[in-house]
Amino acid sequence: MTVPAWLTAFLLKFQRAFAIAVVAAQAGIAVTGSVVRVTGSGLGCPTWPECVSGSLVPVAHPEIGPLHQWVEFGNRTLTGVVGIIAGLCLLAAWVDRPRRPRVVKLALVQFGGVVVQAGIGGITVLTGLLWWTVGIHLMVSMGLTWAAVVLLAALREGDGPAVPLVSANAQRLQVVQAGVLGLLVLAGTFVTAAGPHAGDASAPRLDLPVPTLAQVHADLLFLFLGMLVGLGFLLGRHARRPYAVLVATVLAQGVIGMVQYWTGVPEVLVSVHVLGAGAVVIATAHLWTATRVRAHLDEVGLRSQTAGSSVASHA
Repeated sequence: MTVPAWLTAFLLKFQRAFAIAVVAAQAGIAVTGSVVRVTGSGLGCPTWPECVSGSLVPVAHPEIGPLHQWVEFGNRTLTGVVGIIAGLCLLAAWVDRPRRPRVVKLALVQFGGVVVQAGIGGITVLTGLLWWTVGIHLMVSMGLTWAAVVLLAALREGDGPAVPLVSANAQRLQVVQAGVLGLLVLAGTFVTAAGPHAGDASAPRLDLPVPTLAQVHADLLFLFLGMLVGLGFLLGRHARRPYAVLVATVLAQGVIGMVQYWTGVPEVLVSVHVLGAGAVVIATAHLWTATRVRAHLDEVGLRSQTAGSSVASHA
């Protein structure tokens, strides 16, 4: 299929803007999902893919308030918006010349991820907001947010192999820290699953004590912070600004979490905390990309040719 020249020019001109937008969209859809949850609108559209039986859009229903219907329907609609943005990222990567396979794959992850998330959302509704399906929904969103940051970084990088700018110990610590971050977010989903905001009064809950789960969540946060302090020493002079942004973001998120717990988990702070989780994922992924560099393939080839010429001249 031939893409019109004007469309190609448009896609390439705004390729970076699309990538920035998909980072914001993947993190933002998690926030709107939390709004669905805290307003008790998770079953505002009680079926899927239709909103109610026989209609894709909300209609008057004797058992479901219009606010709950439109909150849930709005969130589903935003999924379509995220899909459009991800599709634009994929189209831009596809029409770019020379085509960059890594960028295409990363963009495909975004588009495919939206499709997968739509399916997970459908399963979540059809199972009556079963708590672990809601948790999976959020975890996938955070993973896609991380991948979106990597996509954005790939646009300014080359396609050569990743070359670390920091020590091997710093790299290992970053890998472990990423795993701890995943556990931290997972523990947060457990706290929410056992807490007061189920998304609907009839939704199945996680039958574990909230204080215990909140303590595990806090312990993982302190572990993450400790690792962050250690990473600061290992980074040396590299990536100081992304590191400072991550430290500030994690500290702010910790404060929000404590205030949220002390004040009885008010609805607005739940959504703010989810926003903070997305911000921490973005900042961590940004630091990850800032400690590695990828050369453009033509530069790699030039260095190889230069090295070869140098060896030949000394033979």
